[in-house]
Amino acid sequence: MRRRDFINAIAVSAAGWTLAAHAQQSERMRRIGVLAPANREGPIRQGLRELGYVEGRNTLIEYPRC
Repeated sequence: MRRRDFINAIAVSAAGWTLAAHAQQSERMRRIGVLAPANREGPIRQGLRELGYVEGRNTLIEYPRC
């Protein structure tokens, strides 16, 4: 194998690898702080699900520690 062919093969594989890495990035995680009584968390979660948010995948719901 000639040197030029070898360098070309490395460059092509590196370019493809960077494109694949960009394609695998996940959705941004949104953090939601809830300041409501414990019995009110059901409607909040249901409303978020209706909007397409999935807890643990693209949202993190935090409650204050008492």
